[in-house]
Amino acid sequence: MTDTKPSKTRKILGWIAVGLSLAVSGLWSVWGILENFHEGWYSSSLLENLGLMFIQYVPFALTFILLPILAIRWRKIGLGLFLALAVFVPIFFSGASFDVVYLMLALPLVGLGILFFFGRPQPLRLAIGLLAGIPLSIMICVAVPNIIRIAGRLNDGDFGARQVDCQGQPLIWAGRGAGFPQQGKTWQEAQSACAHLAYDGLRLIDEVQNIWRLPSIEEAVRCQTRKGENAGGVWDAQTSTVSYRLTPDKETPLWDSHSPIIYYWTSQAVPGKTDQAYIIDYKGGIFAKNTLHSPGYRTFRCVKDAQ
Repeated sequence: MTDTKPSKTRKILGWIAVGLSLAVSGLWSVWGILENFHEGWYSSSLLENLGLMFIQYVPFALTFILLPILAIRWRKIGLGLFLALAVFVPIFFSGASFDVVYLMLALPLVGLGILFFFGRPQPLRLAIGLLAGIPLSIMICVAVPNIIRIAGRLNDGDFGARQVDCQGQPLIWAGRGAGFPQQGKTWQEAQSACAHLAYDGLRLIDEVQNIWRLPSIEEAVRCQTRKGENAGGVWDAQTSTVSYRLTPDKETPLWDSHSPIIYYWTSQAVPGKTDQAYIIDYKGGIFAKNTLHSPGYRTFRCVKDAQ
């Protein structure tokens, strides 16, 4: 049910609602596409990549596109959906951070539901066009350069042991197997596996071998590559910052572009923290993570000095 001649106040409230919706949907559009091409889009199947994108990474953006449009057309239904979703989100994402669950989802849903219920943006077609067009345009603009980058990744298909020249320090990175698993592993599991890894890097031995090890932060940074060329990574331990001449990517010889793995454990614990150690991602970033967590995208790859 629509108002034939909404008041000026209701028009202003309506356009405030549209503006806030665009801010939220724009934020989620950027986040969703960036995360999609950082964590996802690793399958060799286009359909699988698209399915994961629409199931896991862009639903929040689509929610803040579709709900406002529904609320403009049917205010009571829209308000009910906004409030119901605001209640559902903290329950469904009970383990997520307060900032994401409440500040980026629940509170915006409540506020927008109320604004759209009382507000009436005019003209309606313009409001609907903006609500749909701007976020979708953002998605496309963010997606295109990432699609081009991913399409040009180097993947030679060799996931055996690889010798990499890490700026004058050649290291051998273990091949796929016990020293380079494709499942999520904790830092403790990674350390133990490298200590017990056989010389061939493919199997574990009961006795400690200490042939292999986790790479240090500096070693991991210095080994990163782009298009088969060393990326020129430098780790500054005093400032805990990293810089590269070339931005690394998810490419061989160190990474499998068709694997969900995007992080490797390093050997270094966070000073003063008993439950945190550093990881490196395929873009060369260094992050502190809980040593007891083993999500499916975080594993390890043992190294040894080349002889």
